[in-house]
Parts: sequence; C-alpha cells; structure tokens
Amino acid sequence: MNPSSIDIKDKTQPKEAIKIAPFKKEIRKTTAHKHNNYFEIIYLSAGSGTHTIDSRKYVITPPVIFFVRKEQTHHFDLEEEAAGFVAIIKRTFIEKSLDKELKLLLAKLSNQPCLSINDNSTIHQLFQLLVKEYVANSDHSFPIIEGLLKALLAKVLEVAKPVIRPSALRSELYQSFLELLQSGTVVKNAVQYYAEQLNTSPQNLNAACRKAVNQSATEVLAEFIISEAKRLLLYTNNTVSQIALTLDFMDASHFVKYFKRSVGKTPQSFRNSTE
Repeated sequence: MNPSSIDIKDKTQPKEAIKIAPFKKEIRKTTAHKHNNYFEIIYLSAGSGTHTIDSRKYVITPPVIFFVRKEQTHHFDLEEEAAGFVAIIKRTFIEKSLDKELKLLLAKLSNQPCLSINDNSTIHQLFQLLVKEYVANSDHSFPIIEGLLKALLAKVLEVAKPVIRPSALRSELYQSFLELLQSGTVVKNAVQYYAEQLNTSPQNLNAACRKAVNQSATEVLAEFIISEAKRLLLYTNNTVSQIALTLDFMDASHFVKYFKRSVGKTPQSFRNSTE
C-alpha cells in the first residue's frame, strides 16, 4: 500500500493529552490507518478475529493487549463483538509527567505489539478506574491517571507474555528468529550473529525467511532495526549517537545514512517531525 494513501485518524480532542474509553462494540472491520500524534493501548477482554499491525497479523485470543506506536499502521477484522478498553497517550502527557518510572515502562512496552494476559482481573479493574477518572476530569485527575497508568503498565509486565506468532503458519526457524529479535536483549546488526544464536547458518536462516515472508534475513533484520530506531527516537530521550550504539552501528554517521536510506529522513528530522 502506498503510504500516502493510508488514512490518518485522531480519536482525541486537540487539547487532550490522554484519553481512556471502552472499546467501541460496533467495530468490526477497519481500514488500514495510523495515528500520527499518539501511542495507543488496546486491551480486549472478549472478541475474536484478527488485528494487523504493520505487516503482521495477530489472532485475537482474549485477554490480550496491543501497543500501537504512532508511526505504525494497523486495522481490525473482527468476527465477534469485542469488549475492552482503549488508552490513547500523546507526547504532551509524557512530557508533562515527572514520573521517570512511568516513562521507562512506556518505553519498554512500546516494542511489544501484542501481549497475552495471564491474569486480567486487575488489568480490567485498573482500566475501569482510568475511565472513571478520565470522565471525572477534575483538578486532580492528571496525577491520579498518571498513578493508575503506571500501575497498569507495571501489572501488564507482571502478568503478560509476548505473542510472537502471527496467524499464518511459518517456519519454526523464522519464528525463532523473530522471537530472538523481539526478546529485548542485545541488538546486533549482523545476520551471522543471529544465525549463530540459533545454531544454524546464515544461508539456512535466509532460506527460512524467504519461505515465510519472501524477505531475506537481512531485510527482516533491517526492518526490525528501523522499527527499533523509530521507537527509541519517539519514546526515549536518547541521543542519536546513543541509539546508534544501542543498535550496533560503528558510529552515528553510519546509522544516520542507514536510517535516511530507509525512511527518507535523518533520525533527528524524524524525531522533530513527530513532535
């Protein structure tokens, strides 16, 4: 799909820094769209179908929680009526917050598109409290919402586990590669490194990726690195040099060229354009 044809939707009022509401029950199918100015948390306690984030399709198996970053494209194809909650968080909310731990939790969860919830009773209660406080909109609502959101994200980390597998059946080696990439540990800008971790050869890993998604292992890795770069630029205060080091580039200039070749903007321009 041509990026210029992708719908850009905004479910908030211009002055709102955050919005929390029940998931709209009438939603069945949505067209591919993105939200240029906010981070979205979608918690589903009921429903079935699929939710596609960028190019990956996830089967909805409640209770489940999705994190959609502002540069990502997503859409729903629901077979049964869904229930749950949606939280929309703008950068203005993050900047206003003085809670460093909350910001760290948001940054940590922003690289997990889909999490399966093992125990959803507390998650559900916290969302209910968030909705109640959002509707109240009192003079003290900001610190209350800030505290509840921090509790929610911390609880998600405690009771959730990553959902790696998209709906389509793909090779175990490819799935293991994805799992290794998304594990949140060391990032290496080298297919050879991941092949060694998976006890295989770069050629075998490349063949598995070609079979699963018609991309080379290098292309899959590059897609992941660019996604991580965008996440770090949007949701952390790390410098471009620090991000380059985190993503295993020899120097910042190499990273800037790599990023610009893929995105069409320098990392700093990309960060500035989303503010």
